[in-house]
Amino acid sequence: MNLAWALEWRMAAIKNGIKGALAYRGEFLVGLIGSAIVPVGIQLMLWYAIFQSGNTTHFAGMDYPELLAYTWTSLLFSQIRGGDYDFELIEQIRTGTLSNFLLRPVGVVEFVFFQGFGEKLYTALVCLFFGLIATIFTKLTVIHLLMGLFLAILGNIIAYLLGASLAAAAFYWENAFAVLMVKNMVVSLLCGEVLPLSIVPEKYSFIWKSTPFYLFVYGPTQIALGKWDTHQFYAEVGFALLWILGFWAALKILWTYSINRYQGIGG
Repeated sequence: MNLAWALEWRMAAIKNGIKGALAYRGEFLVGLIGSAIVPVGIQLMLWYAIFQSGNTTHFAGMDYPELLAYTWTSLLFSQIRGGDYDFELIEQIRTGTLSNFLLRPVGVVEFVFFQGFGEKLYTALVCLFFGLIATIFTKLTVIHLLMGLFLAILGNIIAYLLGASLAAAAFYWENAFAVLMVKNMVVSLLCGEVLPLSIVPEKYSFIWKSTPFYLFVYGPTQIALGKWDTHQFYAEVGFALLWILGFWAALKILWTYSINRYQGIGG
């Protein structure tokens, strides 16, 4: 019976996330477009300055059309990565509303994830729609687009597990929001959202290769553009699954230990 309740709660959370995105689709689409303006604007201005004003033909091993293709393609995957639902965990710990979930068949960490994941699935469908349109006018292929979206979704799971693990700091520190803010800044720099990671000199590339963040945007973009072959795709999926298992284990340990400090008093 508990398993049936748990499955029902998971499906209800996903449906609520999708319904929420659909109910506020105008606000949702505006937010989607707004979040894309800054990284796209930065990249377009930078590429123009380098190629048009700098009188060069290649940058980071790519020419002007390739960098433009990276900018527009990475836009699809940058909308799928991350999310603010790990901040919701901290808010529930801080305000004491976490108590509402302690007796339910699905834990708060799972419920918040599935609810936010439902919204991200809707976002992925929107990105897939625009990506399919792009395949008509560009060299993008449907199979590579789907492979990139799949890796980006795995990246979203990694991002949440990491954020949820860090959210356990709220059991010890009232201002734990700062932890997630720092994490988001690091992720933005190392995921390839603002600039392609190929600009990093080879001797320093171990920095981003040693983190899972490149799986969020840079990796899916490389796959979608055909820069990485099928063998590389399977390897990256394998790495993503290992990161998911690692962060899931860390999450279970941190929350099992930290929740003993929870008093449910609220802020």
